[in-house]
Amino acid sequence: MPNNYKNAKKDLTSTDVTTLYTAPVATTAIVKSILVSEDSGNADTITVTLTDAESSPATFSIFKTKAISANATVELLTAPIVVQESEILKVQAATADRLHVIASFLEIS
Repeated sequence: MPNNYKNAKKDLTSTDVTTLYTAPVATTAIVKSILVSEDSGNADTITVTLTDAESSPATFSIFKTKAISANATVELLTAPIVVQESEILKVQAATADRLHVIASFLEIS
């Protein structure tokens, strides 16, 4: 059972819901960190969800309109999140071209 440390990065250039990470088949991921950086000099908000593709799909809020200060970087997690096979971690910015997101995780397959 190999363990691989990885990261996923997105520059949120639109206000669309954006897939940050999808757990591969036969893989569980432990998300250790989600960093959000605001780089335009304007405060913004981010929404983070986890979609369980096998439950119709069902979407669960992790952060709903979490405020990010101008020119700030925020660590969103205080504890790890487990993402199971085929689950999808998604992010959405309130305003385009302001936020960057980096998730760091351990994949176990």
